[in-house]
Amino acid sequence: MSIKTILIVEDEEDILELLEFTLQKEGYETIGFLSVNENIKKVLQEEKIDLILMDRNLNGVEGTTFIKSLRASSYQHPVIYITAKDKESDILDGFDAFADDYITKPFSLKELLARVKAVIKRTSKSSNDLKIKDILYKSSNKSFYIEDEKINLSQLETKLLLEFINNQDILLTRDYLLETVWDDFLQTQEKTVNVAIKRLKDKIDPDGKKDYIKAIRGEGYIFC
Repeated sequence: MSIKTILIVEDEEDILELLEFTLQKEGYETIGFLSVNENIKKVLQEEKIDLILMDRNLNGVEGTTFIKSLRASSYQHPVIYITAKDKESDILDGFDAFADDYITKPFSLKELLARVKAVIKRTSKSSNDLKIKDILYKSSNKSFYIEDEKINLSQLETKLLLEFINNQDILLTRDYLLETVWDDFLQTQEKTVNVAIKRLKDKIDPDGKKDYIKAIRGEGYIFC
């Protein structure tokens, strides 16, 4: 089983340290923040985050407001709010703001671990979304997004990009791509692969600055 990574946003340093220590002791990896800042989205883009633990009473921003902004930007990570806001109306507001669970302070560490385990187990089974660098694939509508913008890909281009993402940093030959992506691969020529990949690259990297897909002369392509 792969190690699960939990992102924590908690502005009380002693509580953040306690959460990180407790979760790491149980085998989780953690990334902690004492405030909401631009680095959180960078982490969500670059790392596979399995769960967000989010305080609500943060300096300068309400935790639910930040989670709503993430959802509006196509981030679909499961969320547990850990907060002193314990009124019934607060809890209902939390679930309206995409909470997968809601824990009020003070809390039992055993209860916290049980809830974290339950949410990760439940959401990992139901979610087939993929996030690589700044590319997000949403299984709900079978669409790709880059920097929050939907990319209009054909069915073939979608299958092609999925194949690359599922085989990141692995050399894929033209023959392999023909057999796995094209339904009529026996009737398709290798140059068709080159044309399709060029069109895909023009759509996902029109300025040619990100270099997602690299051609290896005489061998194939690598998504990195």
